[in-house]
Amino acid sequence: MLKNEKAVVVFSGGQDSTTCLFWAKQQFGEVETVTFDYGQRHRLEIECAQSIAKELGVKNTILDMSLLNQLAPNALTRSDIEITQEEGELPSTFVEGRNHLFLSFAAVLAKVSGARHLVTGVCETDFSGYPDCRDSFVKSLNVTLNLAMDYNFVIHTPLMWLDKAETWAMAHDLGAFEFVRERTLTCYNGIIGDGCGECPSCQLRRHGLEMFLQGQSQEIGR
Repeated sequence: MLKNEKAVVVFSGGQDSTTCLFWAKQQFGEVETVTFDYGQRHRLEIECAQSIAKELGVKNTILDMSLLNQLAPNALTRSDIEITQEEGELPSTFVEGRNHLFLSFAAVLAKVSGARHLVTGVCETDFSGYPDCRDSFVKSLNVTLNLAMDYNFVIHTPLMWLDKAETWAMAHDLGAFEFVRERTLTCYNGIIGDGCGECPSCQLRRHGLEMFLQGQSQEIGR
C-alpha cells in the first residue's frame, strides 16, 4: 500500500473503473478521479460518475474531449451507428485512440495535482480486441509519458489479467460487490445496474456475474 502517495483514476462510472476506484482508495492515501466527456450517447454516464465520486468522497474532474467524437465516429457517440461486432473485426463501439488520449490527459492532470499514480480499468482478458487495452500498450505509454513530461508516472492496471468473473470477485473482496452491481453504468443502452441484458457490454457483465455467483455457491456448498 502507498498511503503517502496520490492517485488519479480514469473514471467512467462503469463496473471496471468503479472497481478500480475502490482498489485505489485501499492502496493510496489520496485519490481523485477524472471523467471524459467525449459526446457519449448517454449523458447519464457522466452523471453516474459524478454521483459515485461524490458518494465515495473523491474529487471528480470532467474534461471536454468532444474533439474525439469529431475524429472517430462510433456507436458509443452516434445514435445513427448500430452497435455491432462482426467476427474478426473490432466492434462498432471501438473509439480510435480513446485510452491513449484519456491516459495522456489524465497524466497532465495528475502532474499538476501532484499525483504520480494513474489507475485505469483496461483489461486484456475481456477486451474485445481493442488495441489500446493491451498490456504492451500501457507499458509503452508509461515510458512515453515519463519521458515526455519528465515525471515518474506509474500506470496501474488492476484488472489487466482478470476476466469479468474475477473482476466481480475483486469487487467482492473490496467490500464493494453490491455497490458495483447496483450503482454502476456499463450498459450501452444507458440502464444503470444490471442493464438491458441484451447489448454486448451487458452480456459480458452478466456472464461474468453468473460465473462468479456460481463459484460462490460452490464454495458455500463445500
